[in-house]
Formats: sequence, C-alpha cells, structure tokens
Amino acid sequence: MTVAPAASRSFTTAVVVDEGMTTIAVQEDVAVTEPSLVEGFPGVGLVGKIAADHLVQEFDMTHHANVHCDSLPKVAVYREGDTELQPPVRIYADPDRDLLVLQSDVPVGPDAASELATCLAGWYDDYSTTPIYLSGIPEEKDESPPTLYGLGVGAGIGAVSDAGIDAPSEAGVVSGPTGVLLSDAVEADRTAVALVVESDPRFPDPEAARVLIKKGIEPLADLDVPIDHLVERAEQIRDAKERLAKRMQNAGDESTQARPIGMYQ
Repeated sequence: MTVAPAASRSFTTAVVVDEGMTTIAVQEDVAVTEPSLVEGFPGVGLVGKIAADHLVQEFDMTHHANVHCDSLPKVAVYREGDTELQPPVRIYADPDRDLLVLQSDVPVGPDAASELATCLAGWYDDYSTTPIYLSGIPEEKDESPPTLYGLGVGAGIGAVSDAGIDAPSEAGVVSGPTGVLLSDAVEADRTAVALVVESDPRFPDPEAARVLIKKGIEPLADLDVPIDHLVERAEQIRDAKERLAKRMQNAGDESTQARPIGMYQ
C-alpha cells in the first residue's frame, strides 16, 4: 500500500493480513482524501445491500479491489450481460465523491467478519476512512415511513448528531457481520457510524433503503444521491432479491440486523 505525495491517497497494492488469510487485491488504482466507506452486507430487508448496490450503480463506481478471505464462501458471482466472474465481496470507489463502498453478494459469517475487521482496520487508520455501517431492525410494514436512527463510536457520535439523525428510542444490539465490525470499532475506539432503519423482516425493502440513503448516507458522506431509479424499480428489486432475502431469514449469525433488548435482559 502506498501513499500519494499530495493530499489524496492512492490504493495501489494488495494488502495481506494474518499470513495470507485475508487479502485486499487492488484491481484499479484510485486516489481519495478522507473517504467515507459504506458497508452493504446482506441482512434484514436487505437494506444495506440494496443501498450499497444503488450507490455503485448510480455513480458508476470503479471496481477498485477484491476481498479474499479464508472464511468467506468459496463462490464466484456473475452479472446479467457480463461474462466476467468476480469474487463475492468487493470494494468500489468514486474518487470525485471521496466514496468507497463494500459490496457483498453473499451472507458473511462472524469468523469471516472478524478477519475483515482486522484487514480493514489498516484502511481506517492509514487513510482516515470513516466507515458507515448499515443495518435493518425487523418491523412490520405500515403506512408510515420507516424510522431511522444513528449510532457512533468516537468522532462518529458527533457526525450522527451533526447530520440530524435521531438517537434510538430503545436499547438494542447489532448482530451478524456488521455487529462484529462495530464491536471491533468499539474495542479499538475507532471512529465509526451505524445506521439502523426499520425494515420488513420477510421481504426486500427498497423503501427502507431509500430512507437509509436520503436521511443517513447523504448527510454523513456529503452526497446527493438520485433515487428515482430506486423508487421506480422497487418491485423489480424485490423480485430480484427475494431469494436472498428468504435465505437471510434463516441465516442466523450471518444476517446483519439490529434488535431491541429489554432493560433487564
């Protein structure tokens, strides 16, 4: 990994952690300054994945790096109309917007998330990256818009407040791979933000993902994200991602989610 001499920083080489267990293999160099990193692991309502996928597609982000990890599922993924096979966990970059997105096409277990936390910690520390973690909290749908609240570690607490994002109305816990990454941030006192949105526990929830983007990611990362396509394609998104959503319902610790806890639990 090298650092550009100017204010921006360029990711130019693979990063190997824990004797080769985890590798971030750079596909195309990018130059960023103090990027926000949006994490999009599958979870309740697939809200994080839908939001991350939308950012990558809407901004036509550069496929920056592949994440290889011993405990990640050994699969290869492909896209409609594209003959190229890719690993299931990738990082995309937009230098103009100082933005990175971690995109995952598969559920990620806690062991793999622990390795990723160790690996990504180098990015956070060396490149002043602020991670924005996304999670859904199960809530049956009604006519009211999904509620969003924010959490933070270190300077992330102030970032949530400055963005005008509400604090949670009850105690809770974030589990799954996002919970592992947040736990690592708490232990290391490393700046991080978590956004939690009410989400349909049974089906993909593009409406909750829209709230994540407009009320959370936009003010935190200083972005203006067009969402017309997300709204227009809501039904198509539900259909395309319903199989993964059903798998996530039975994924246990592999599913990113927030859930309330009783005061004396």
